[in-house]
Amino acid sequence: MSTRNVTVLDYGSGNIRSAVRALEYVGANVTLSSKSADVLNADGLLVPGVGAFAAVMQGLKEVDALRLIGRRVAGGRPVMGICVGLQVLFDEGVEHGVRTPGMGEWPGVVERLDAEVVPHMGWNTVQPPEGSKLFAGIEDERFYFVHSYGVQKWDFDVTQPAMRAPQVTWAEHGSRFIAAVENGPLTATQFHPEKSGDAGAALLENWLKTLG
Repeated sequence: MSTRNVTVLDYGSGNIRSAVRALEYVGANVTLSSKSADVLNADGLLVPGVGAFAAVMQGLKEVDALRLIGRRVAGGRPVMGICVGLQVLFDEGVEHGVRTPGMGEWPGVVERLDAEVVPHMGWNTVQPPEGSKLFAGIEDERFYFVHSYGVQKWDFDVTQPAMRAPQVTWAEHGSRFIAAVENGPLTATQFHPEKSGDAGAALLENWLKTLG
């Protein structure tokens, strides 16, 4: 596989350096940037996210990332979100009673996890769907989660028969929540692959293989 050029979106999120290192470890040529040309022209764009939903949305707006991500997705150019980078792809987030609009790529609401212990912090297994490219060869591995909020319902109607329905991976902490989504050029994980050791490295390698 030739080296893939990946831009890690630089908008003030907290886990950027570890994401850069993890991608470099699996052989990507990584640029840390929010410049339009770097975001649009890379083989893949990685959108990390740590902290509150509203703060991440504000940070993305400040670097015009909503428009740039939308352009990439519309053009079939791969984008991957991590943690809150997954959450902001849904319709909205609700934190402490405050509703914040998300990017609306997928229907769903990010809400506080229905669990006795929150945050959900540590290693957990996931339940990927049959034929997942992201989890190929690592279906039974554990991944590292740190979050108090998640999407606990999935209601996606495919209105065009030619469209392939998104592949959804689930995990459990108190109740079921979405751990990952694969939807054409758009991929996202609630867990942190960059903190998930060999399993996370294998997942990032699987993603690089899709940057055709």
